[in-house]
Amino acid sequence: MLHSIKQGITLDELELAGTLEDIGVEMLDGDNAMFALTTFATEDEAVSAGYFGVRRSRFRLPYTFHEQAVVTLGEVKITDEATGETAHYKAGDAFFVASGTSTLWEVVSDSFTKHYLAVD
Repeated sequence: MLHSIKQGITLDELELAGTLEDIGVEMLDGDNAMFALTTFATEDEAVSAGYFGVRRSRFRLPYTFHEQAVVTLGEVKITDEATGETAHYKAGDAFFVASGTSTLWEVVSDSFTKHYLAVD
């Protein structure tokens, strides 16, 4: 299987997938709707890939999985709560977060999308 990651994918191209609280997020401010489109998943879903998107918001996300992601639209600031380190990512940037990391997210653009690879 070969899948190209599409830059500029909008929330309109994804499916409404519930709320951020559904995946263990603590909302701090903003819109809690989340959007997604799966591009790959193993039968047991221990490995998955796809697009994920949200509107402008602030939230706490404790990672229970490893994730590598590429920002496809918008901008986000992610803070590692243990170290206080904040990184600012925009379209085209990639990042990795290890399982067990507690993060604070601030989506600073009207919307944000990423393509991710997650491993439980």
